[in-house]
Amino acid sequence: MSETANAYLVDAPWLAAHLDDVLVVDCRFTGDRDSSLAAYLLGHIPTAVHSYWLDLCAEDTRVMTLLPDRDRAIAALSELGVGPRTLVVAYADNADLYAARLWHLLRVLGHAGVRLLDGGLAAWTADGGALETGEVLPRPARFEPGAPLEAAIGVHELRDRLAGVRIVDTRSPEEFAGTQVRAARGGHIPGAVLLPWNDLIDDAGRFLDPAEIRHRAVGAGLDPTAETVTYCQGGVRAAHAALALQLAGFEHVRVYDGSWAQWGNDPSSPIEVPAVT
Repeated sequence: MSETANAYLVDAPWLAAHLDDVLVVDCRFTGDRDSSLAAYLLGHIPTAVHSYWLDLCAEDTRVMTLLPDRDRAIAALSELGVGPRTLVVAYADNADLYAARLWHLLRVLGHAGVRLLDGGLAAWTADGGALETGEVLPRPARFEPGAPLEAAIGVHELRDRLAGVRIVDTRSPEEFAGTQVRAARGGHIPGAVLLPWNDLIDDAGRFLDPAEIRHRAVGAGLDPTAETVTYCQGGVRAAHAALALQLAGFEHVRVYDGSWAQWGNDPSSPIEVPAVT
């Protein structure tokens, strides 16, 4: 298999050939901090450091999924070893969900040097990649945000602009319909179209071909030239879907990181619940 990389993804052969040139970050999340660290210690891609995703969220945990403020983000990313010229390659299992959350944070902060390992840890081992055990300690750096990008949207702007953006619900059909309720209320944001994040990957957890992603997104009612907002329960699936849409050529994709954890728990936010027939 040949080495490949683009502005968003790398494959396992490319990463194997560039381990000394990049910062590899293991973003696996297995339910809590201790179990996530234990999974990392039992086996990870050589040179990879470990990142726990809630360390890259806001300190105020009333909505625990919100992005951190600028100072907290700079401190956390510096401790992780991300410098101004660092190329970060993030991976996880479960099709790289939590790696996509790190991608999103770096994108918001204007750090273009970030890629995902397409297919995550499973792709690495399937290609014959070895694992190492134990902990790799990060080499602290000084993270420097780049030019800010409009890659995230907050609840107040979204409420004011419901009719002005295309909203994509990347959750399951059951969450969208309100039959699976994970907040005070079930349903979805008014005007949202359903495009589950896992409809944009194959059985091995790799992203579909960009043309197929675009076909499915357009079929769901999206316009590649329109400003698009993705959301889920806590901004993780939404980040993954945002990357997929970027791969497919969507020009302006933003993530609502508060997602349903914020919207569904706020009685002042309007919701839609499909009628039962």
